[in-house]
Amino acid sequence: MNELADRVCAVCGSRDLELFFEMLDVPVYCNLLWTEREAARNCPKGDIKLAFCHSCGFITNVAFDPAKLGYNRDYENSLHYSPRFQQYADSLAADLVERHHLYNKDIIEIGCGKGDFLISLCELGNNRGIGFDPSYVPRKEHDPLADRVKFIQDYYSQQYKNYQADLIVCRHTLEHVTNPADLLEPLRQAIGDRLDTPVFFEVPNALYTFRHLAIWDIIYEHCSYFVPTSLKQTFSHCGFVPQEVREVFDGQFICLESLPANGQIASSDRADEIEVLSKDIANFKTKFDALVETWREKLGKMARLGQKVVIWGTGSKGVTFLNLLNVGNAIEYAVDINPRKQGMYVAGEGQQIVSPEFLRSDRPDVVIVMNPIYEREIQQAIADLGCDAETICV
Repeated sequence: MNELADRVCAVCGSRDLELFFEMLDVPVYCNLLWTEREAARNCPKGDIKLAFCHSCGFITNVAFDPAKLGYNRDYENSLHYSPRFQQYADSLAADLVERHHLYNKDIIEIGCGKGDFLISLCELGNNRGIGFDPSYVPRKEHDPLADRVKFIQDYYSQQYKNYQADLIVCRHTLEHVTNPADLLEPLRQAIGDRLDTPVFFEVPNALYTFRHLAIWDIIYEHCSYFVPTSLKQTFSHCGFVPQEVREVFDGQFICLESLPANGQIASSDRADEIEVLSKDIANFKTKFDALVETWREKLGKMARLGQKVVIWGTGSKGVTFLNLLNVGNAIEYAVDINPRKQGMYVAGEGQQIVSPEFLRSDRPDVVIVMNPIYEREIQQAIADLGCDAETICV
């Protein structure tokens, strides 16, 4: 079957699409919590077949089936337990509050997850907030703000158009939407003629993924991959005027701020950026295969030496790493500082997720760090536990 037959780019409408990469039979969820090992190993699977648009740089999984996914309370992807990530999130929240003068104002967050970022925005400026997310779970620490912050356990849609705000935030949600217009156009309609309403979005940076071989970021849940130019075009086509686009978090994320457009606007593109990405895409499959083989050899050598190995981090990177390499018993445990994940099992491969404290007794020889941006804090945590394990970044 030709996956590109009658297919057009969801961002720019071009038919100049190229199928360049596939991963088959992978867990559809990386962040769903599994309470039993066998259930984790038998988790739902799906295929990833990535197509690249040579006109705007948008990348999409043409094999994605939204019917396979349904986010609920068991979905857990909060990164706020990491001091490094918390520092970034706090700085971002403070910057938004200051620049947009968000004091005693109303804020909407679409895809608010467990609510950490929205709570921060409301605390910093004594603001009122409404968060939309089907995976939100009520938490006691949010009770002090119950009179000012409301969470709706649902997807944001046209039915919530009567909710208005002085800032609309959406972080790490748009990449989960097959057609970005399905989220952005109803949002633009809901804003109406309030043309001074700023909109802030943050998504993973596909430039980082494909240029730096961050292959463990390719997951089924992410059906859309953006570079700065395709993200700007997405917003332009959906009735917004992009104001600022920047790469943040050591280039791993893209932030975009925009305002509602008053009528049609011309979308801008960066042909040079698309050309560079096109070259990265052309070499990606070969480099991907080489990197996977390198890691298989590394793990094989560790096993022959009798070394005990764990990974640190069970988000998308950790789950993809374990499943791509099909590590089996070579890695028995996965460490995560998020207490909601501890005691659960990794989708697909079934490793038990343990707390850092577990390393006091397990005494691994090697700790594989799944995201280099956290290496320093992980090394410190390992040292504080009295563990002398070697750390290796993927």
